[in-house]
Amino acid sequence: MFCAPARRAHLSGMAFRQALQLAACGLAGGSAAVLFSAVAVGKPRAGGDAEPRATEPPAWAGAGAARPAPSVWDPNWDRREPLSLVNLRKRNLESGEEELASRLDHCKAKATRHIFLIRHSQYHVDASLEKDRTLTALGMWLLHRPLPCLLQGCNPDLGVVSVRASSLQPGFQQLPTLLSPQGLSEGHWYGSGVPYLPGREQAELTGLRLASLGLKFNKIVHSSMTRAVETTEIISKHLPGVCRVSTDLLREGAPIEPDPPVSHWKPEAVYYEDGARIEAAFRNYIHRADAKQQEDSYEIFICHANVIRYIVCRALQFPPEGWLRLSLNNGSITHLVVRPDGRVALRALGDTGFMPPDKISRS
Repeated sequence: MFCAPARRAHLSGMAFRQALQLAACGLAGGSAAVLFSAVAVGKPRAGGDAEPRATEPPAWAGAGAARPAPSVWDPNWDRREPLSLVNLRKRNLESGEEELASRLDHCKAKATRHIFLIRHSQYHVDASLEKDRTLTALGMWLLHRPLPCLLQGCNPDLGVVSVRASSLQPGFQQLPTLLSPQGLSEGHWYGSGVPYLPGREQAELTGLRLASLGLKFNKIVHSSMTRAVETTEIISKHLPGVCRVSTDLLREGAPIEPDPPVSHWKPEAVYYEDGARIEAAFRNYIHRADAKQQEDSYEIFICHANVIRYIVCRALQFPPEGWLRLSLNNGSITHLVVRPDGRVALRALGDTGFMPPDKISRS
């Protein structure tokens, strides 16, 4: 009789010897699959009775530092590994491993998916109804009278007017940076104190940036919320011919209780409902390409900060509870790449480097 560790070692040795015998037999076509299967039988797997591999703490942690838990990349995170797509119960005993190898090859992804996650532009956050949370106007300022003749096409008899920055006469293009609730020292005119609102302009800049990449985008999938719909409409003008699809799955919500916790409390039911929907969005849209897809694809998803942050954590197999530690600007671009073998890379997170500093916001 073997004790438990000795028995595992004995079984591993037996499995390895069996694999060598199978390889020596020169099985055609499916020999590699059989070899892999035989070796895998004796290999301790995570989650079984195998002891976890000890991981040394980093040198800078100092003596007595806690050892980090071992981390293992799950290659079948999207349940699209070829073995997961083949019904192993329907194996033809006559053709055997050759047919299995052929079926597995038929189910392998061949193309790369490029996923561009766009956060909507700045919007009116104080509106009580969702339909009224529209994007802020394009470069608008509120001015009170009396107005000087610095503004083109403005009636000085009006009380409060909205003025585009582009309507200022030459030499006064910096007017928005000079306005304040107290007014200028001359006392002739003053601003309302409302900050420069670049929401729609942000979407224009994002659309121009995406168009400048020279990529053949396949589709735009967007949240059905008002601010995402309006952002999509503006971006689409710069990407003519790209089809648009609206979905409720990408609506904003609370995906999972964050860690560390935040001060504003939410009932557990909120995470329970929103989390299931946002997880469904991740599973539905973030995965390796279908085996039938022959060419690389470029897809745009226009939605919300919480949704994007959660998707990034899930795609990279980071703890999803850390989603709130990430920060995204309005109109920013996050670029995920999903390879045919299921590996995921983050090319960009919340990129707004294409925007002037005065157009960047985080509402």
